[in-house]
Amino acid sequence: MAHITTPEAEALLDKEIPVLNHGFVRLVDYMGSDARIVQSARVSYGAGTKTLREDKGLINYLLRHEHMSPFEQVVFTFHLKMPIFVARQLVRHRTARMNEISGRYSVMNEEFYVPEPGKVRFQSKSNRQGASGETVPPEMQQRVLDILKRSHGAAYESYQKMIEADIARELARVNLPLSLYTEMYWQMDLRNLLHFIRLRIDDHAQYEIRLYAEALSTAVRAVAPIVWEAFEEYVVRSVRLSATQAKKLGQVLAASHPELAKELGLPGE
Repeated sequence: MAHITTPEAEALLDKEIPVLNHGFVRLVDYMGSDARIVQSARVSYGAGTKTLREDKGLINYLLRHEHMSPFEQVVFTFHLKMPIFVARQLVRHRTARMNEISGRYSVMNEEFYVPEPGKVRFQSKSNRQGASGETVPPEMQQRVLDILKRSHGAAYESYQKMIEADIARELARVNLPLSLYTEMYWQMDLRNLLHFIRLRIDDHAQYEIRLYAEALSTAVRAVAPIVWEAFEEYVVRSVRLSATQAKKLGQVLAASHPELAKELGLPGE
């Protein structure tokens, strides 16, 4: 099979998808598409006589049954610009290959993340690493934003003074906050990118990284639309039950809708 492209992906190449106040996601390059996954799964040459319907059925089967190795044949390269605290969550996904701007070599730009007033949030009482849904009063929202902006200005002013005094950039940068924007080239195969998106679009993920996951999903939809449709069907919008939950649901359905319980493979006893 020759080099594979898709019109939607070609149209998306080098287009910045804005994220937050200064950030973006940009698809730099990609390799493969739905067709590459199908070809890899069949271990054959060329499209053969298979129809689009059969290709879709195969991709659905692979994803539904978690036969994921063919998805590794599709690779994405992105140019990302994001606050450092978001980037530090990104690097937790160690299957990516990345190259980040270096503050040792470059003078960092005065670009900081400042949330929208409505995104200032209280700490959750039940989740130690998350925010609550409680509304922060407008006057407190403004107070938080003022604190952030003042600290950003003071930190960058100190940084500039050290740079102007010819202090080493590797030292001058150390007081810059996590809200400073960084940039990187970030490459990942589709199997691991789907895993990243599944985790980072979840409601429990931090709001800021959820926006980046949503932007990255735009590229997945463009490069492999059949995969994305199957991913939404069998992963994003699906529900996973424990053995106990499945048993209880099976008992309820067995009493009222026995054929449905059988179709779903739920235990009735």
